[in-house]
Amino acid sequence: MTRAAELDIAEVAERTGMTASALRFYERRGLIMSKGRHGLRRTFDRDVLDRIVLIGCAQAAGFTLAQIARFLVATPGDAELRERMTEKARELDQDIDRLTRMRDSLRHASTCTHTPLIECPEFKARITDARPA
Repeated sequence: MTRAAELDIAEVAERTGMTASALRFYERRGLIMSKGRHGLRRTFDRDVLDRIVLIGCAQAAGFTLAQIARFLVATPGDAELRERMTEKARELDQDIDRLTRMRDSLRHASTCTHTPLIECPEFKARITDARPA
């Protein structure tokens, strides 16, 4: 049995929904680090779960694993990385705005009684607002 503060690879896989092979891949890429071994199984500190959530969130936001790996070891003095992070934050703001308007449009469309739906003034206004600049 592993120590209370540690999880073996099977436990990490179960809690994250990832496969053990994916976790080993992440470890080879430097995204996560095992603490050691318990028998033949790798063990991890519990904080690996938070790191995996961060990695998944960053991937969903469009970051590559190489970009995530660099971010995970970034220091405050990395001006180039900070510049890229600022640009990515701007892109995410635009995505969030576009997705929020689309969500609101879909919510309206789900209850709208206009026939045809695309002629509804409120729906049209929301879609028009969602057009790229």
